[in-house]
Amino acid sequence: MNLEHVKVFYIVAKGNSFSETAKILHLSQPSVSLQIQQLETSLSIKLFERTTKRITLTPAGKLLYKYAEKILNLVHETKREISLLSESIHGDLNIGASLTIGGYILPYILGRYQKEFPHVNLLLKMDNSDEVIEKLYNQEIHLGFIESYNINREVQQLPFMEDELVIIVASSLFDAKINKKEITADELFSLPMIMREQGSGTRQVVEESLRRFQLNPADLNVILELENTEAIKAAVESGMGISIISRSAIKKELQLGVLRELFIQDVRMKRHFTLIYKEEALTLPSESFLAFISQYYGIEKFPKEA
Repeated sequence: MNLEHVKVFYIVAKGNSFSETAKILHLSQPSVSLQIQQLETSLSIKLFERTTKRITLTPAGKLLYKYAEKILNLVHETKREISLLSESIHGDLNIGASLTIGGYILPYILGRYQKEFPHVNLLLKMDNSDEVIEKLYNQEIHLGFIESYNINREVQQLPFMEDELVIIVASSLFDAKINKKEITADELFSLPMIMREQGSGTRQVVEESLRRFQLNPADLNVILELENTEAIKAAVESGMGISIISRSAIKKELQLGVLRELFIQDVRMKRHFTLIYKEEALTLPSESFLAFISQYYGIEKFPKEA
């Protein structure tokens, strides 16, 4: 049963008029009639008796009218209480995130969260995934966002979105030497590679993915390690080599045409971004953020402890 349909029904029933309801809600009269028909269909029962001059409620309509007012009042009260709750939640929320998640995913989420909970002070610290886990374990942060799922310590884990890693190459190199969407493993190993440092979630996923497809990460021709995704993109754009990073981090460069994405033949590198936290260390702000991100990504329930 659609709440908007109930609202339309209530106003029609209260005023015994489709035309007046249309004026009140700034809708067309056919739109009002359609919503009533959809409500009747969903309930499988007639709510109004219609004649050329007037409308009257059926017994079912009278029963729904009795409860519709209660339903709408309850919805209004719920919204008011939630509004008061968001006003009452205040304090610090310290978040640790990997460089990829902190730089390319979280800013949009935090912006929306801040609008709903304006009295929460947000602090975002970006490190590689290993350091984020360490900070959570040492209670330096309330929540952590990492690029992997295999954690040995007793923390709660909430995978919230899937990400894919792709090979990136400068457009000039793509046009001159490669000029195809997929390369073989041998071609991958022959090209100069720029990688994230050991301990980063990206590096871990690249190496695990290669092993899963019976490829040896040691065969990569790594010429440079960098701790910053933006620096990696700049190095690749200059033609120094190729790299493997999150597709989430190269949306702008793909649109501008300065970088191209490649795939390894018969190999896909996918992972879940994961939110981690310690149940006993949750505060009101961190609990509200957990609920917010669960709703944002449509996550129905939290996973079990690691």
